[in-house]
Amino acid sequence: MTDDSALRREMVDVCRRMNSSGINQGNAGNLSVRCSDGFLITPSSLPYETMTAEDIVEMGFDGTYVGRRPSSEWRFHRDILRERQEIEVVLHCHSLYATTLACHHKTIPSFHYMTGVAGGTTIRCADYATFGTQALSDNALVALKDRLACLLGQHGQISLGKTMEAALWLANEVETLSRVYVQALSLGEPPVLSDEEMARVIEQMKKMSYGQAPDPEGTNDLARPRDAAV
Repeated sequence: MTDDSALRREMVDVCRRMNSSGINQGNAGNLSVRCSDGFLITPSSLPYETMTAEDIVEMGFDGTYVGRRPSSEWRFHRDILRERQEIEVVLHCHSLYATTLACHHKTIPSFHYMTGVAGGTTIRCADYATFGTQALSDNALVALKDRLACLLGQHGQISLGKTMEAALWLANEVETLSRVYVQALSLGEPPVLSDEEMARVIEQMKKMSYGQAPDPEGTNDLARPRDAAV
């Protein structure tokens, strides 16, 4: 164990929460966190219930590792963290409804304003490639361009974040959106919000993430502390 012990323990906890929340099953899925000059990643084929902090694998961006064999999907974890310097966490899971859409290679459109939580007007679906391959990583990077989440064709989903909590929250939101979209499709292809409206939505979401009220600028009807000057 190193001074990364707290991160390792949190990773084990988040992995177990992935399964207990229902967005992942069995040994599927994986998690990585940027750390010093490389990253920490979950090991291959080890049940989360028996995983300990010592089992978490330390990897370098050159593909070298210390300890157990890393997840078979280490390539897209490495490549995302290497290319997206603003990202600290990569979470991959096989949530049921997101995977259902991925099996049909369906991108999630802006049928609901919450699609904007992934950073754009859509949540793209990456082209299929064999698991664990460089091709899968390359396809994921394309689908994640300017986005915080994507589906993986006939596979699952990836969600990114600055913290493990943020990535886990986003993965759950992607699954919720996927479920609503699948249900909406039963009534026919739903209408989508315009790019202009989604730009407003995304801007409002950015304000909220900075702790600001999401009230539109230029109006007088704003929420404010009761003792504030009128």
